[in-house]
Amino acid sequence: MNQEIIQFLRELAANNDRAWFQENKQRYERLRDQFIANVQLLINKTMAFDPEISGLEAKDCLFRIYRDIRFSPNKMPYKTYFGAYIAQGGRRSIRGGYYLHLQPGACMLSGGVWCPEPKLLKQLRREIYDHIEEFTAIMETPQFKRWFSGLDGETLKRMPVGYPQDSPYADIMKHKDFCVTAKLPDNFFFAEDWADRTVECFKALQPFNQFLNYTVDEFLGRV
Repeated sequence: MNQEIIQFLRELAANNDRAWFQENKQRYERLRDQFIANVQLLINKTMAFDPEISGLEAKDCLFRIYRDIRFSPNKMPYKTYFGAYIAQGGRRSIRGGYYLHLQPGACMLSGGVWCPEPKLLKQLRREIYDHIEEFTAIMETPQFKRWFSGLDGETLKRMPVGYPQDSPYADIMKHKDFCVTAKLPDNFFFAEDWADRTVECFKALQPFNQFLNYTVDEFLGRV
């Protein structure tokens, strides 16, 4: 079914207009229902090692395919990917979670905290700096390095104020996002065991998310 999703998205990218989409609306809805079922499967498997997502429903994790084009120079009405963010609170959560992204030639699995607001970013930086050995040890485990090569996202040009300019961890501290990404070939998701392999990736992510979420929960007043 993931192969059908990728084919649909490939055709959508070549025909990104309302007329084509309306002609293929039933096809889209069938594939979306299957994607929801796949995401629920991942949730159910991931709960075994991350009980924080217990009770989460797949429909609350999915991103809409309709683009908001009101203030965008890109007037194509539809996204050319299927995406879901599996985290406590669903797709709008600011907590570290697990992201599934299906897009022809750009499939990925990722996790962590992306684009935190300035106050939360400041708190995350401080927590990481104060516990840098614990943080780097998580990213140095074999199971983590099997999937991820390091932090992704935007970085500052200089060390943030309040931290030593000669820190050996400058590359980490300059980050404006604390997330990681495994870019994968489309056929990764075509294999019969794609869900189990995806959950292996999520399991490697769990300690990383857990570290970040302690600070997120403090920020939200939950600790």
